[in-house]
Amino acid sequence: MSGRPRVPERRWLALLAALTAAFMDLVDVTAVNVALPRIQRDLHAGPWLGRWTVSAYALAYALTLVTGGRLGDILGRRRVLLAGLAGFVFASWAAGAAHSPGALIAARAAQGVFAGVMVPQTLSVIGVQFPPGRARARAFTLYGMLLGAAQVGGPLLGGLLLHYDVAGLGWRAIFLVNVPVGLVALLGVDRWMDDSRATPPPRLDVAGVLLAGTGALALTLPLVQGREPGWPRWSVFLLVASVPALAAFGAVEARRERLGLSPLVPPSLLRRRSFAAGLVLTTALFGAVAACFIALTWGLQSGLGWSPLRVALTGAAWPAGMALTAQPTHRLGPPRARAFVRTGLLVMACGVGGVAGAFTGAFTGAEGDLRPWHLVPGLLVAGIGMGLALPVLANAVLADVPADASGAASGVYTSVTQFAGVLGVAVAGILADGASPGPAATARTLGVAAVALLGAGALSALLPRGLAWADADGRAPSRLGTIRASLLRHVHPGRPSR
Repeated sequence: MSGRPRVPERRWLALLAALTAAFMDLVDVTAVNVALPRIQRDLHAGPWLGRWTVSAYALAYALTLVTGGRLGDILGRRRVLLAGLAGFVFASWAAGAAHSPGALIAARAAQGVFAGVMVPQTLSVIGVQFPPGRARARAFTLYGMLLGAAQVGGPLLGGLLLHYDVAGLGWRAIFLVNVPVGLVALLGVDRWMDDSRATPPPRLDVAGVLLAGTGALALTLPLVQGREPGWPRWSVFLLVASVPALAAFGAVEARRERLGLSPLVPPSLLRRRSFAAGLVLTTALFGAVAACFIALTWGLQSGLGWSPLRVALTGAAWPAGMALTAQPTHRLGPPRARAFVRTGLLVMACGVGGVAGAFTGAFTGAEGDLRPWHLVPGLLVAGIGMGLALPVLANAVLADVPADASGAASGVYTSVTQFAGVLGVAVAGILADGASPGPAATARTLGVAAVALLGAGALSALLPRGLAWADADGRAPSRLGTIRASLLRHVHPGRPSR
């Protein structure tokens, strides 16, 4: 027997490199929230900069996600992943080096564009290099573990980097840390990942991409930026202009569908009740979550003077609650998908309402006496509810979609989750009062978020009662099978679930 150490298989090294890219993206998204007040202060800007720091990334990501998946199918997933990774690293450096609000917003938008190109390719290494079986199950388990760690660790990492002021960089370290990590991932993908592409390759809906982007930008730009200058004429004009732009998008998509081409969003999907209602429900859910987190950041740091580390540690109660219920939901939820989604959303509304009550002084007696333990129970309950709803939500929304349209539907669903985040941040900004949002504005935003979650709970009645799909041998899908199907259907656009 040879005494040399075993070298990991090439495909596992490729998986590790690809998942490093996905991990880096999610950490960047979650870590930046705790830095927003510092960014605003250092760049001499108001809360509008915080809103755009979040929204520019999410909007660009949402608009390029489906296109990024299609580009991987057409040009080769390894090649597109390398391009996305290189661009993301450069944009992260540009964000960390920004010395003006405009430069930071442009860099964040570039990060979002390259993330939309990069993320759809990260799971291709699993689908291409791991045939169905134990190895693929282990690969998806690793994927879930890394993304869970990113969700919990992102805000904590951001708080630690700010608290200890690493290398004197302040908030810039949150972006610059992506550079060495991204370069390692880039070298790993280049060395170990095999290329693949769809056969035959789909055609890219360029007109649909341009019209969707124009309409979405015309709608969101006034919502994010219009309130602070007093709703000037340009903001009203753009809101009105978004209507014909989106109508033209719908007409172009309908024509492409009639001609048998590949529309970005097939109109026939929106005529399916469960899918259309599920998209509205998803918008309310993810919009409420985005509004909650940015309002908590403003209220605790700007309003009450909490440190970023204290905010991050307190906010960790939310993902901790998700960890308590997410795995049981994966195992027990598919046959009772509607009930799990409805219950989860109602529990989330109760938790968010409890946090809003804490800010209004209902539990603490006075805003100035607010302590972490006043917020942790509500945040924990909100996380428990999200852990009940989220693991089965994507598959419940997509359950009635025909197999030949699952790729387009999954891309639409994932884009809607990102676009909802932009709307949530915009609503939080509209509800904020003045240049330094305080506890009163936070309570108001959290109250509106709780109402949105209640509305989403009511819409859950239009979702399928349970998920009827099963494995090839007719048995109900296992927990890992459920995770695998969910990821391949709504995280990796255009790729079948089996």
